[in-house]
Amino acid sequence: MTDGEELDVLSINSIRCLAIDAIERASSGHPGAPMGLAPVGYTLWQRFLRHNPGNPEWPGRDRFVLSAGHASMLVYSLLYLTGYDLSPEDLMAFRQLGSRTPGHPEYGHTAGVEVTTGPLGQGISNAVGMALARELVRARFNRPGYDLGGYYVYVIASDGDLMEGVASEACSLAGHLGLGRLIVLYDDNHITIEGTTALSFSEDVAGRFSAYGWAVQRVSDANDVEAVADAITAARLEDSAPSLIMVHSHIACGSPNLEGSEESHGAPLGADEAILTKENLGWASGEFCVPGEVLLNMRKALQLGAALEGEWNEMMDSYTSEYPAEAEEYRRVTACRLPEGWEEQLPAFENGTKVSTRGASGKVLASLAGVMPELVGGSADLGPSNKTFIKGYGSVGRGDFSGRNIHFGVREHGMAAIMNGMARHGGIIPYGGTFLVFADYMRPAIRMAALMGLKVVYVFTHDSLGVGEDGPTHQPIEQLASLRAMPDLVVIRPADANETSVAWRVALTRNGPTALALSRQDLPVLDRVELAAAEGLLRGAYVLAGSEVPGLTLVGTGSEVALALEARAALAADGINARVVSMPSWELFDEQDAEYRSSVLPRGDRILSVEAGVTMGWRRYVGDSGDVIGFDRFGMSAPGGIALAEAGFTVENVVERAKALLR
Repeated sequence: MTDGEELDVLSINSIRCLAIDAIERASSGHPGAPMGLAPVGYTLWQRFLRHNPGNPEWPGRDRFVLSAGHASMLVYSLLYLTGYDLSPEDLMAFRQLGSRTPGHPEYGHTAGVEVTTGPLGQGISNAVGMALARELVRARFNRPGYDLGGYYVYVIASDGDLMEGVASEACSLAGHLGLGRLIVLYDDNHITIEGTTALSFSEDVAGRFSAYGWAVQRVSDANDVEAVADAITAARLEDSAPSLIMVHSHIACGSPNLEGSEESHGAPLGADEAILTKENLGWASGEFCVPGEVLLNMRKALQLGAALEGEWNEMMDSYTSEYPAEAEEYRRVTACRLPEGWEEQLPAFENGTKVSTRGASGKVLASLAGVMPELVGGSADLGPSNKTFIKGYGSVGRGDFSGRNIHFGVREHGMAAIMNGMARHGGIIPYGGTFLVFADYMRPAIRMAALMGLKVVYVFTHDSLGVGEDGPTHQPIEQLASLRAMPDLVVIRPADANETSVAWRVALTRNGPTALALSRQDLPVLDRVELAAAEGLLRGAYVLAGSEVPGLTLVGTGSEVALALEARAALAADGINARVVSMPSWELFDEQDAEYRSSVLPRGDRILSVEAGVTMGWRRYVGDSGDVIGFDRFGMSAPGGIALAEAGFTVENVVERAKALLR
């Protein structure tokens, strides 16, 4: 071997041995994948990846996603070796409480980790979103001689990633849109936890991805760094199609007794096997020790990264001189700053009319489109129903990314995961719509958005039994409670058009995901002269009618707020005073101080909640002396108004239940 080849082998074995050491010390982890993928990771990071360890968020960097998040010691080793803010002590604390090297990579926790991965299929789908956002940013900001998106999105994915349905959804769309500069290195090691992939996975992966419209290559041996490098070089030339490189690797490569075995997937090699493996690799350094020549070689990334960023900054300086307005706007959106005066564009709706909250949401999008071009999205083939299509701004399509409307197709899970990648890329605020009942298809990706604190907006319409004739399959019953159970997700079910406008204000100003639950049926626009202002939504719940504390409070969300107001009027005719509280968001209300919460929902008051969904969770707000009107079974096929009445959402039932509380 040449000196260069020897250094490559030594560097690759450094990655393997760091993984072995960290996992042995933790007594848990996944050594097989980092050991098998070490040559692939090394080749990509050492020869191709444009990154700056001194500034992990440099906008001009390539993006690297370890979709096979269980192989986390691969990326932690690469981050340490190339000079990111990660120390040997951090590697020694792998998987321990509070360490910067958790069991699976976490965005915002470890410098250089682009997205949180681990649930298989999510990372590769996030990468599709990054590649799509890159094209959207290029279409908006590129000018002759200036490519502000001249970078690549790289992924390392596993068999499990490609088995997950979400990956199929996202990769199908990536091929349809021709997302070039998206390069997936597929760890084709033929092993899953239970054994060989032949147990459950015998499809023609190359044929499948070719049918999606991807460029496909094969590398027969992951240890052949030149073959890996040649494949990446060829993939980088693909500007109009994503690339899949199928790399045949050996799980736990170098282990005398566990190489190629499923036993090395999710458990340490064991002390004896670790020693034998190091001997087999010719490893002479101690635990967590890396030869000086390896560090010297790989930490050239610090100087190279600084130089690459310097070139980028020079390019941006020149761009700024020629296109000052565009440069300022680029810096604004990449810094996630909202435009000046955008809130003034939020529409106000006149009382006395009737507007569905999905319709009001569509009008909000139309009003904001001209001042907030970073707001880009679509729906899972339900644009006319979700009111998510922004007229006059065109559709995103292959070869033309200048539009603002994305047609995700009937791919709810893929849509949500792609949105996460778009948000993480920067420069885009993504939104995506479907029926509320189909939030179940999206839940894993919604959870990842909440974990990462990503600003994405879910436009969930057809939010209750009011869906009507489509019946129980399309009528959401448990979805609101299910979404409310998720930490760090704000769920808002506005009562009318003006609350919907304020709900969008919340969604666009918060850091983190927001789910809007919107009605199919028209709802009255509430009289805000007689009633409290819709800005009360900002606090999650507010007294809408009746400033005094009469001893009886009716609480509603969404379409049931108007019902509560009608019931209040009927009670007043019988000489009973009641307050009405609109409670569009539990999460926002729970953020308020105790004094405010008790002023809205006084202790000792008789409180009756009314919501067209399961009753789960409402007892915490109504208390033992209160009552809950909800619906704890699946729905029925009937016109929406009839279905709601059959379920007990009538003035008569609310009045009767309220009176019962006062007896």
